[in-house]
Amino acid sequence: MPSSTENVELSILMPCLNEAETLAVCIRKAQQYLERSGIVGEVVIADNGSTDGSQDIARSLGARVVPVAQRGYGAALIGGTQAARGRYVIMGDADDSYDFSRLDAFVEKLREGYQLVMGNRFRGGIAPGAMPPLHKYLGNPVLSGIGRLFFNRHIRDFHCGMRGYDREAVLRLRLVTTGMEYASEMVVRASLAGLAVTEVPTTLDKDGRSRPPHLRSWRDGWRHLRFLLLYAPRWLFLYPGLVALTLGGLSTLVLMLGPREVGGIGFDSVTMIYTSAITVLGYQAVVFSILTKLYAAREGFLPVGPRFRWLSNLFTLERGLVLGLVIFVLGLVVGIAQVLGWGGSGFGELDTIRATRVAVPVMLGLTLGFFTLMASMFAGALTVATRSTAHPTPMLDIPAVDETVAGQGEEVRS
Repeated sequence: MPSSTENVELSILMPCLNEAETLAVCIRKAQQYLERSGIVGEVVIADNGSTDGSQDIARSLGARVVPVAQRGYGAALIGGTQAARGRYVIMGDADDSYDFSRLDAFVEKLREGYQLVMGNRFRGGIAPGAMPPLHKYLGNPVLSGIGRLFFNRHIRDFHCGMRGYDREAVLRLRLVTTGMEYASEMVVRASLAGLAVTEVPTTLDKDGRSRPPHLRSWRDGWRHLRFLLLYAPRWLFLYPGLVALTLGGLSTLVLMLGPREVGGIGFDSVTMIYTSAITVLGYQAVVFSILTKLYAAREGFLPVGPRFRWLSNLFTLERGLVLGLVIFVLGLVVGIAQVLGWGGSGFGELDTIRATRVAVPVMLGLTLGFFTLMASMFAGALTVATRSTAHPTPMLDIPAVDETVAGQGEEVRS
């Protein structure tokens, strides 16, 4: 059988942490698929520090064991992908919930040129008891729906554990998350990078382990949601901020001219205080979306489109400082004028409503102006070129496999 790494088309990758109960059957299914299909391939076990003899089981069956010291689902898969020899990688859990003997649809799409092929368990079939109702009817549909909304993809099952990908294309994404959110990061980064992504039906069976799964529903669900939000600053900051800024700003301007009545309900200076607060919150959210985008672009985990590049070139540090200073000074001047007018009347009793109608715009000018000054300085710091921005973040370091120990499991099957 060929042993040259250049001849390996497919690596079947399984992350492993104490999977002695089910690992053997998964490896045998993967090997049966390679033998049946005639594909030149290998089975790679990315071991995350198993203490139940999983490594010995894998080597005895001819699989290649790659030790990954850093704990975590994502860390194991990153390490396994780096060590894989195949042009394509198909990953799946080693708990016998995915059928490694039926990978034809994944390989077919990869050969067609797709760089990420997602499994869809809802199209392929979910066996009774294989997925908790909380995941089936709430977690997966909601998180997949959010993913489609944020990243404009037609993927219906964002978190399927079986997927295939072009190894070099995924390595170029430089995925970094080490936990369960790695599943989301792969789809999100592939989408943002413009990789060709598709979906094929796959099945999900009840896993064969007697112990509880590593997955923790609420903790890991929140980690996935948090990740999706952080990679979508438009939805997290910009869109809510624009809504708040528009509604709050327009309402404040209208009330500056005098009281208003809508549906028999009167709105005056007290309402104006609340609408000004909404305006400040909206403005801060919009600015935070810009700062988040600048940071993401600096670190290389979000692409920068021509429109954002044009805006960032237009609103430079110097222009931001000037704009913030102008807004601040306008508020300050109006505030000083109000105090001088009060002094001209002998600092007597004020008309609270009229005074509030002037004080609120003063507060807005001072607050928004000062915040613009500080945000401009911070944006300037984010755009300073440094050595760290010139060199990408290194991928996870994987210790070299002991060839004398693992050599018996490195045979490539055809």
